[in-house]
Amino acid sequence: MRTVLRGAGRLGYLLGLPAVLLALWWVLTASSTDFYFPPLRTILSAFGETWFSSRIVDDVLPSVARLAAGYLGAVALGVTVGVLLGSSRRIRLLAEPVLEFFRAVPPPVLIPVLMLFVGIGDTMKITVIVIGSMWPVLLNTAEGVRAIDEVLADTARSYGLTGAARLRRLVLPAASPQIVTGMRQALSISIILMVISEMFASSSGLGYTIVQFQRGFEIPEMWSGILLLGLLGFLLSLLFGRFEARALRWYRGWRQAQKGKS
Repeated sequence: MRTVLRGAGRLGYLLGLPAVLLALWWVLTASSTDFYFPPLRTILSAFGETWFSSRIVDDVLPSVARLAAGYLGAVALGVTVGVLLGSSRRIRLLAEPVLEFFRAVPPPVLIPVLMLFVGIGDTMKITVIVIGSMWPVLLNTAEGVRAIDEVLADTARSYGLTGAARLRRLVLPAASPQIVTGMRQALSISIILMVISEMFASSSGLGYTIVQFQRGFEIPEMWSGILLLGLLGFLLSLLFGRFEARALRWYRGWRQAQKGKS
């Protein structure tokens, strides 16, 4: 019974503020006659008619697929390069000026350049997501690897852990709190870049559809697409929270033990 009450409390805490904001939106726009800010009931009606149809397959699923491919590519590239930079001071000093240069370039600026080299298909959109989203993962991974406890490193060395075994049993677990932090930041950036990349020379996707609604003055449908993006981000945040809790269970247990000692 206590577990059920605790779960209900967490759910209420999680959904409380969104519910209040939606209620305010409903009340404040109930009598709206503004063409660009229709009542929420009109937007919700358009939501069902627009997205519970073939658009799920034609626009939503392609966007989610691009997002997943770009995000996973960013995580893989960011962790790989971050481990290299964190493990070797020489490589870090050599690569840092180049990395800082590319990190300072806004990813949307690269879209016209990428269109010339890889076309306007999914490759361009996934590449934009990878390039823009990998930096939080890369930087957090490098810092996590650099901050590995010297006692743990010496212990691993004394037990003869080298190469892949050292990476798997020491480096990645020790740096995982920072890696997961970077992954959470990269997720929100990936969603933004997914939408932006689909607004350029695209024929499907959430970003493309929202722009088409805006150009056709289909304002309730446009707002329904924005609402869908918010729901997608909220759902992905919940799923990532579950992943984070499972992946860092050992770390939270260790921190609890440290607090108990102090």
